[in-house]
Amino acid sequence: MVQRSQTQSIIDPEFLLVAYVKGFFPMADSRSGEVGWYSPDPRAIIDLERFHIPRSLRQTIKKNIVEVYLNRRFEDVIRSCADRDETWISEQIVQSYCELHRRGFAHSVETWRAGKLVGGLYGVALRSAFFGESMFSAERNASSVALAFLVRRLVERGFTLLDTQWMTPHLARFGAREIPKEEYLERLQYALTLDVSFT
Repeated sequence: MVQRSQTQSIIDPEFLLVAYVKGFFPMADSRSGEVGWYSPDPRAIIDLERFHIPRSLRQTIKKNIVEVYLNRRFEDVIRSCADRDETWISEQIVQSYCELHRRGFAHSVETWRAGKLVGGLYGVALRSAFFGESMFSAERNASSVALAFLVRRLVERGFTLLDTQWMTPHLARFGAREIPKEEYLERLQYALTLDVSFT
């Protein structure tokens, strides 16, 4: 953690992008809203070429139960991710990432069924690095379908790094693993040399 801020104005977009380039990301305290900057060691990533799709999810995808869209309702996705008893996604974080979205850096992958948003995820794309921030699911496997779609798109577009920040049991199901911070920063610097586009 390198800095804390209690201001409720948005985080300066340029400052936020520079933080990602250096391996940091913000999280707000669920009670005070104070923003802290984190660079975990170890860091969790998903190796794009080794992404594992569990059998139940594979069956869900084959059934075409949900439709997948990009950047259709970014703000609704981030607010749905924040809709829980304790959350690090404060209003300041919401507004800051909505501004990154308007500038073309933050993206949402959304799952819809019967005209309703039922799951999704959002993150930040910089060159060939994608920094996954959060996901939500209102129906079984809805966010997992979005993750599978994200990985496929990243591979197709030539991305080399999918940063998931922290390891969770849910992400471990898909092959997420932890690597030392030093290795993460090396992978990040390489990813930033490749000029690819998410959209």
